[in-house]
Amino acid sequence: MVRRTPWLLSASVANLCFLYAPILVLILFSFNASRLSAAWQGFTLEWYRLLAEDEALRLSVWNSLLVALVSTLVATGLGVCAAIGLERHPFRGQKVVESAMLLPLVIPEIMMGVSLMLFFLLVKLPLSLITVTIGHAAFNLPIVLVIVRARLRKLDPSLEEAARDLGATPWQAFSRVTLPLLVPAMWGSVLLAFTISLDDFIVTFFTAGPGSTTLPLYVYSMVKSGVTPVINALSAILVVVSMTLIGASLALQRR
Repeated sequence: MVRRTPWLLSASVANLCFLYAPILVLILFSFNASRLSAAWQGFTLEWYRLLAEDEALRLSVWNSLLVALVSTLVATGLGVCAAIGLERHPFRGQKVVESAMLLPLVIPEIMMGVSLMLFFLLVKLPLSLITVTIGHAAFNLPIVLVIVRARLRKLDPSLEEAARDLGATPWQAFSRVTLPLLVPAMWGSVLLAFTISLDDFIVTFFTAGPGSTTLPLYVYSMVKSGVTPVINALSAILVVVSMTLIGASLALQRR
């Protein structure tokens, strides 16, 4: 029987409160009738109604969803192929290639944003939703690579070998044996990459051009004029959506 240590339980509860108490306060005050958000003056859904009527907000949401969807699809396709190639077909210089592909995970995000902006200016590619999508796909690719490759390492290679012994071609063995076993990890990486892309600000800030405002950039422009309950409502929606997608990603990866 595991012995529970009171101080360890207390530290865990304190950590959870430190992490999630501000988020709970933000969500609570998104329903506050007070325009100043300084004191509770009653329950209201007015700020959510104002959000629904904001045309610029709807455009920024559409831009964010479009960028997140396309960049996730690109990153997933490239990441799955790279994971299979690195894990199942080793080659000379593989460590160098692996390090290069995982570099976006360790370098500061502001450095990545600046480098992408300079690259687009160098190749004379106008900053737009296309450059934002390329930037998001660049930092999502190693995330997909890590998740899918970790799943590949847990698979029993004898399953695919048995399919080959029974007369299956390499493609049939992969599509009917390996690929179905990779589906939970692939869905998990898709949801995680989509969430990260939806919430990204720094890379988007450096790679976005006129008419390519995403939701995080729109929130930033609202904050510069002062924190209002409308920002609380919008932030509450983002928090709920992000946590839901991340929870679904973790659940799928555990399958």
